[in-house]
Amino acid sequence: MIYKIIENDVYSVGVKDWNRRIFDELIPLPDGTSYNSFLVKGSNKTALIDTVDPTKANELLDNLKKLDADIDYLIVNHAEQDHSGTIPQILDIYNNALIITNSKCKDLLIEFHLIPDEKFLVVGDGETLDLGGKTLEFIITPWVHWPDTMVTYLQEDQILFSCDFFGSHLATSELFADEDIYKSAKRYYAEIMMPFRTIIPKNLEKLKNLKIQIIAPSHGPLYNNPEFILDAYKDWTSDNTKNHVIIPYISMHGSTQNMVDYLVDSLIERGLTVKPLNLTYTDLGELALDLVDATTMVIASPTVLTGPHPSVVYATYLANALRPKLKFVSVMGSYGWGGRMLDQITGMIGSLRVEMITPLIIKGFPKEEDYVKIDEMADEITEKHKQLGIIIK
Repeated sequence: MIYKIIENDVYSVGVKDWNRRIFDELIPLPDGTSYNSFLVKGSNKTALIDTVDPTKANELLDNLKKLDADIDYLIVNHAEQDHSGTIPQILDIYNNALIITNSKCKDLLIEFHLIPDEKFLVVGDGETLDLGGKTLEFIITPWVHWPDTMVTYLQEDQILFSCDFFGSHLATSELFADEDIYKSAKRYYAEIMMPFRTIIPKNLEKLKNLKIQIIAPSHGPLYNNPEFILDAYKDWTSDNTKNHVIIPYISMHGSTQNMVDYLVDSLIERGLTVKPLNLTYTDLGELALDLVDATTMVIASPTVLTGPHPSVVYATYLANALRPKLKFVSVMGSYGWGGRMLDQITGMIGSLRVEMITPLIIKGFPKEEDYVKIDEMADEITEKHKQLGIIIK
């Protein structure tokens, strides 16, 4: 990886991770990712904004050598290791550098990296640092997505170094995003930011008076059309949902599959947009992505012993943890001799502020009367969408 010039004396010195396919041993990365780090040279001082994942430390250090950097300040917007993991190596080489961060991030960095207290200069919300013709302003933006997160604004060049805010897991040779970024950015929002959907608008509000020419996040390409991603976040974090029904499901012997297929057709006939997600094959990042706009989710599962299939348990847990703006949830499935599948699934969605659509749990393969009940479920879902004022095709 080579550095790239963003503006005069402002450089992108981070690293592409083309081959990484999972993040935090949890989040699939079909398109790799990047760990963005930025160098700002003032006439008096030089600042490095964030570091990279420790697996890529040498590439960052090589870029800094190419620029003949002499780092005076290390700005740390967030303590998670993919941003802070190379701090020890940076401090070993640039041993006079001070870490600039907020008090919560400082505490975490001390815990993670055993950095001595004297290496820190703590800043508060709205404080600035003059590098000589380059002024950095620090804005505390908690819970996007950790409590320690802040962003850094370069006043003269109107660049917002936004940390995980507005990021995307995408490895690309392009410095700036193009129109293809939308899905990657939305998926990133779904997986990382959606649990904090109600908090994000407060942080957007803190940015509204800044004149921003470039948004430089910590993952993915930069935005030289910042309104694109700002407007997207306003939409994703709003309470508005779309005429979408998603159906995460598993079928072992065909009964649940038959029910799902019939419900899909029934909903389509009524003018709803439907997406069944067979959890045997579905990347759970796709489920998270579809949860961003969906109004209704129908969880469908066979009974395994006395409860839902483990893959359905995982997907239900994920949906509950992500806290999407769903309005309605239902459950359908089948059993052989009994069980508590419905109780177990409904007990797992306590964080979802949703209304329960009448569930349907049947014995064995669906019969004629069961198809009638599936149609009734489709009718109920359609009516609920209409009551919200959602336009039905």
